[in-house]
Amino acid sequence: MRPTGKLHLGHFTGALESWVEQQNLLDEKGSRVYETCFLIADYHNLTTSLDTSEIYSNSLDMLIDWLAAGIDPEKSPLFRQSQVKEHAELFLIFAMLITSSRLERNPTLKEQIRDLNMDSLIYGHLGYPVLQAADILLYKGNVVPVGEDQIPHVEITREIARKFNNHYPHPVLGEVFAEPEPKITKFARLVGLDGKAKMSKSLGNTILLADGPEEVLKKMRTAVTDTQKIRKNDPGHPEVCTVFSYHGKFTPKEQHSNIETDCRAGSLGCVDCKKLCASNISRELAPLIEKRRYYEAHMDLVKNILLEGEAKAKVIACQTMQEVRTAMRLGETT
Repeated sequence: MRPTGKLHLGHFTGALESWVEQQNLLDEKGSRVYETCFLIADYHNLTTSLDTSEIYSNSLDMLIDWLAAGIDPEKSPLFRQSQVKEHAELFLIFAMLITSSRLERNPTLKEQIRDLNMDSLIYGHLGYPVLQAADILLYKGNVVPVGEDQIPHVEITREIARKFNNHYPHPVLGEVFAEPEPKITKFARLVGLDGKAKMSKSLGNTILLADGPEEVLKKMRTAVTDTQKIRKNDPGHPEVCTVFSYHGKFTPKEQHSNIETDCRAGSLGCVDCKKLCASNISRELAPLIEKRRYYEAHMDLVKNILLEGEAKAKVIACQTMQEVRTAMRLGETT
């Protein structure tokens, strides 16, 4: 995840919930199914902004949200990409294994160029999936939790792993890298409060995980609803209502069914619907906000968690790069 500061509900439903679930998933014997690693992608941040003045504070803000959501540093190393130099080394090697024309065909890239209104494409943005491949394969990742829009990037990672293994068989291991499989996150990212796009702080259409009840209600009042429901007693169309989509995630099932019925019947007005939705969101966020306050009051602990995670990541990364160099016969002295 790129360090853009405090996270919002879209990050929570689209990634964090799934991450925590996978981190804590146990098999029949009570052992963890996955060994998880979580990366603060500060190099990737440079593909859309060269301003690094707040990158450290943004990284800490994001890390606090991870911890508050349930990411456990005892189970999962949490680290900055830039502090494990092997990311850059493996990226350089992988850049030799893929053509620019292949990267230009990446559908996610085309969408980003369109969404960001980019007039020109920098080399780093074109090579974003190659660095992402290094991020994954450096830790021998074989399962990657992603949204559907990132599946093309995982496919590029698979192609690079396959090509490396074919060109550079390891004398002992045979294949250095497994071809990772994408694991689609359980929930898609929520649409923004404006109803026109996914949540994005740059669009100003988010509810932050750090927002208290008053702020959540204030923001919810601006949410786009059914444009055909002008008066309170008008029949509604919940399938086109932004607020109703939030109810689908944050409102208990039995209450959710009543909301849909009352909305269609015209007995539930948008103001009351928004108040109820805001209350349900705040109830879900309450334990996260409590944990967040704890970590904000113990910033030395947060910083140490990051340093310890980076030390753990470096051990894994160094081992992988030694295997890569051996397979490629780089650095041989005899």
